[in-house]
Amino acid sequence: MTRIIDQPRYVCALGAMQTVQGIHRGVPVLHAGPGCAAKLAGGIAGSNGDSGYISPQIYPCSNVSETEIVFGGEDNLRQTIENALKVIDGDLFVVLSGCTTEIVGDDIAKVSSEFAGSEKPVIFVETAGFKGTNLEGHEWVIDAIIEQYLVKKGQKQKVKGLVNIWGPVPSYDPFWVGNIRELEALVAELGLTPNTIFGEYRGMENIDMVPAAEFNLLVSPWVGLKNVRLLEEQFATPYLHYPTLPIGAVETGRFLRAVGEFAGVDSARINSVVERHEKEYYYHIERTSDVFLENRTMSRRFSTVTNAADALAITSFLVNDFGLVPDRQYITDATPEEHRERVANLFKQYQYGIEAEVMFSTDGYEIHNDIRTNDYFGPPLIIGSIFEKKLAEELNGNFLAVSAPVKERLILSSSYVGYHGGLELLEDIYTYVLKQFN
Repeated sequence: MTRIIDQPRYVCALGAMQTVQGIHRGVPVLHAGPGCAAKLAGGIAGSNGDSGYISPQIYPCSNVSETEIVFGGEDNLRQTIENALKVIDGDLFVVLSGCTTEIVGDDIAKVSSEFAGSEKPVIFVETAGFKGTNLEGHEWVIDAIIEQYLVKKGQKQKVKGLVNIWGPVPSYDPFWVGNIRELEALVAELGLTPNTIFGEYRGMENIDMVPAAEFNLLVSPWVGLKNVRLLEEQFATPYLHYPTLPIGAVETGRFLRAVGEFAGVDSARINSVVERHEKEYYYHIERTSDVFLENRTMSRRFSTVTNAADALAITSFLVNDFGLVPDRQYITDATPEEHRERVANLFKQYQYGIEAEVMFSTDGYEIHNDIRTNDYFGPPLIIGSIFEKKLAEELNGNFLAVSAPVKERLILSSSYVGYHGGLELLEDIYTYVLKQFN
């Protein structure tokens, strides 16, 4: 039976165009209707103020119309790819299909293969909206890069200490640039060499180095698992799956120790890095402790309404570092069924035996009604997207937008990852809380 989903927090698989956009000089080539790119960009990048190397408003697109639906659109796609290669100064061209072109049976694999001899690589990904979400599309794009580009280039000599980092999804995570850079910085402090393929000036040179890594590091509850398993299969590269994006002292210390031990880093070096950061971190916490202890405009209970990665990371931080009490946590990213039990169990591993109940739902109406029934024993803290702002006001609570759609804030290089990220998250939360005094 069909049902209406109110306030969805994801888009269709074609939204993986933002993953391509996240690669420096990567060019999405859409075989879809003329409105798809604009609408999808508005739902992800547009809501966060994120554009990229070329604007989603001017992506090369076959602009499928009634003519292509009746007679097929392969000739149109062929011409679009030819012209994109001539006109756009890019390094990687990724052909993405929409719903209509897959329904009528256009063969984007065949058309894309005709450009195998091009100076710049052309690969394809079938991303019809009915096949999955933009998070699954993100995984498919990375798989396509592995199978259609890297495998053909062959194995590379392993480089000692080189680590591929995977996790934050471009544009869908509004903090993706800052979060990736902070993960790079933490890994580098262990004496390792981070390699990522997303963000400023991370492009084909970084992609070419992926098979040379000693191991892959995935920092995500579930997005990317398929990719690191494929890399292990194709290049015999082991992977470390660290499911929680590290925020604050407790989780970041665990993260550094887990990565360091996996990489064989000397324990004295790991401990030195952790102790140095914790000394600074707790100095700032202690000097502002009165702000946290004396406010009367926020209870100790909170809920998150966001994707699995942010919900897990923020809940871990607020419980382990800050002693807040988790009420129900709402995961809105359409986490696939095969991952849900494992993801829910991650919310039961906090300090002092504290556990958080998890509700998987893509329906904002259902989530908001459920939140209204919760007893937060005072003004709650609601962390989610712009959709939760009015709800928090209705509950006389406190609010922070951290995930798509954000709308009310511009995010450039900010990050909540690591020690400094935890302090920045506290600043953002309590900036809102302190406003309630006025």
